[in-house]
Amino acid sequence: MKRRALLAGTAAALITSVPSSLLPRAVQAQPAHRHRNATLPPQCPHDCSLVAALQAHVDLITRVNTCRRPFRHAGPRIEAEKIGEKLIIHNYGHGGSGWSLCWGSSRQALGLAQAASSGNVDSMAVAGCGPLGLSAALLAQRAGISVRIYAKALPPTIASLGATGLWSPDSRFCASDYGDDWTRAWNDMANFSFQEHSQAIAQPGMSVEWFNGYRLSHNSLRDDDRSFEALPYAMDEPRYAKFASNFLPPSVELPPGSHPFPLPHARCFTGMMFNLPLYAQALMDEFLARGGRIEIREFRSLGELAALPENVVINATGYGARALVGDESVIPVRGQTVRLSVQPAVRYALRSGRFLVMPRRDGILVQNVAETGGFNNADDTPDRTGAEDIVRELQAVTEGMRCA
Repeated sequence: MKRRALLAGTAAALITSVPSSLLPRAVQAQPAHRHRNATLPPQCPHDCSLVAALQAHVDLITRVNTCRRPFRHAGPRIEAEKIGEKLIIHNYGHGGSGWSLCWGSSRQALGLAQAASSGNVDSMAVAGCGPLGLSAALLAQRAGISVRIYAKALPPTIASLGATGLWSPDSRFCASDYGDDWTRAWNDMANFSFQEHSQAIAQPGMSVEWFNGYRLSHNSLRDDDRSFEALPYAMDEPRYAKFASNFLPPSVELPPGSHPFPLPHARCFTGMMFNLPLYAQALMDEFLARGGRIEIREFRSLGELAALPENVVINATGYGARALVGDESVIPVRGQTVRLSVQPAVRYALRSGRFLVMPRRDGILVQNVAETGGFNNADDTPDRTGAEDIVRELQAVTEGMRCA
């Protein structure tokens, strides 16, 4: 089947060139509330009676998850391709920002489909049932389009549920060399996504929540108006682009001795957290309630996508796109999270040394943020030894809490 570019002179037209007037009304972006949102949690409590002691021990490990984040040096691929009469919209390669940017990126992909079809899209196929696939399917439905999802796996077995669930919109989004080129598109994605995630906070079910956390150190810490200071990426990884981000309020330094943690210095911060199993299920429930259809199917070639009965297909297959479309620019960045048993009283995050702790509803999540060897590593075998090591590092801190 002969391929030809959809748009004259560009086989890879970014959605930023599409005027907002061509976007379906249901998915046009509105300004994000950012940190002025009244639903933010109160300032971090640091009174010992208000901070429940976190229990960390290898015997409390309930699961070790690994996933392969689909990183592209040039940033995610949001492009249109015409194969015969079939319109394929590619939307993959978001690195560690897939959950955070899913709504905004899918809005751009849907706008590209609408513009290329002069707004005449009645039905659509979505390949993939991760964050990009689910958000694309829902935005299309809200715009009055009939949607069928094709996927080899559904929640709760999709690989992206192994992520931390932290709002991190520029995590491994693109290499720093490409950052300036993405500023406008990234801001559009981040603003719209933040708005959609914030709306989910107001819904029952706690699929998305605000949380408070503590960044601990032996030395005084500065604040850079981010939910976390830049995480220490491994030496074998490239420099990632960082974008101006003021979605969250600045952190607050706590005087030494005023908090229950054994390290002298602490900053209290506010973040947004996705309880991923709950969030994915909520999105699935909405999709099905709107009349969406699902077919379990694994694609092995772009030609198989083009053979689907729908004339418009969103390719949201994440890391799977590397093999599906032969895109070797997709680089796997292995990540591992460790889940400890549920501790309902622990509603704060921790960041110290090599570990990041997230107070997820399905269990305390621990990640080694300084793990090496993950870049360009497609091995998704869980490392139990590494999991136990990072839990022991956390245990050394939590056992020193004055509340323990």
